[in-house]
Amino acid sequence: MTDRDSPLAFTPVVIIGAGRSGTNALRDALTALPEFLTWPCDEINPIWRHGNLDHPNDEIPPEKATPGVRRYIRNAFARIWRQQGRAPFVVEKTCANSLRVPFVDRVLPEARYIHIRRDGYDVVASAQKRWRGEFELPRLPYFLAKARYAPASDLPRYALSALRHRIAVRMGRRDHLGTWGPRFAGIEDHAGAPLEEIVARQWAACVGRSRAAFAEMPEGKVLDLAYEDFVQDPAPTLERITAWLGAPARSEEIATAAATVRRGSVGKGRALGGSLPPDIRTIIDRADAARSASE
Repeated sequence: MTDRDSPLAFTPVVIIGAGRSGTNALRDALTALPEFLTWPCDEINPIWRHGNLDHPNDEIPPEKATPGVRRYIRNAFARIWRQQGRAPFVVEKTCANSLRVPFVDRVLPEARYIHIRRDGYDVVASAQKRWRGEFELPRLPYFLAKARYAPASDLPRYALSALRHRIAVRMGRRDHLGTWGPRFAGIEDHAGAPLEEIVARQWAACVGRSRAAFAEMPEGKVLDLAYEDFVQDPAPTLERITAWLGAPARSEEIATAAATVRRGSVGKGRALGGSLPPDIRTIIDRADAARSASE
C-alpha cells in the first residue's frame, strides 16, 4: 500500500483461477459464511479494467496501476463493503485476474489469495461449451447486475461488444463467441485456430501467469487448492480456508456453506482427452507438468 492509498477496514480475499475452474462455486460457498461478502453479480472485470480499457488484453502490467486506477478500484471494494454489511472479508473472483496477479497486488497489497486449479482436460472440455454458447445465454437481469457496478463511462463499449458477439452466434455467422473468458496476450494471433487450441492456450496462459506470480509472493499470502478436492468434500476445504484467514467458522455454518457446492464433472474431460489432437494435448500436458514441478 502506498502513502496515497487509504487503508481498508477489511481484508480482500481474491480468488484466482482460470475460467471453468470452480471460482464461482468457491466464492458462493465462502460468502454463505457470515464473515464474508461479495458483489451480487458474476464478475467485476469492468472495475478492474477501468482506466485501462484500451489495453489490448487482460494482461495489464503492474505499472498501469496508477494512483487514479488504484483509488477507483479500492473505492469500489470499500463501497461494496459498506453496502453489503461491513463483514471482515470481501471476496472477489474475476477469472481474468489470473493473467494479471502483479497488477492486482499493486492495487490491493493487503489482499490474501486463494489459488484454485482444475485438471486442464476438464477445463478445456467445459470451456469449449462456454465459447460455443452451449450453456444458456445469460438473460437481461444478469447483464443489468454487472452493469450496475461497471463504470458508467465504459458501459457503451461493453454493451456494443457483447451485442455484436451474441448476434454473430445467434445468426450462425460463427460457431462460437468471438471471445469468452480471459484474453491472454496474443489470443488474436490464434483467431483462425481450432476452438480446442484457443481454449487450451487460454487455460495454459492463465495457470502459467498466476503460478509465476505466486512464486514471487511471501509464504502465507497465497493458499493453493485443487478444484477436485473442493467439490468432492467441500467442508474440509472451507475449514482450511477460514482457519488460514484466522476466522474459523462454526461447524453448522461450514455445513450450510458446503451444501451450496455441487459435485462437478470431475474427470470427464480427461477421459475424452485422447480424442484431442496431439498438439492440443501437448499444450495441456506441458502446463500441467510445469505446475506439478512448482508444487
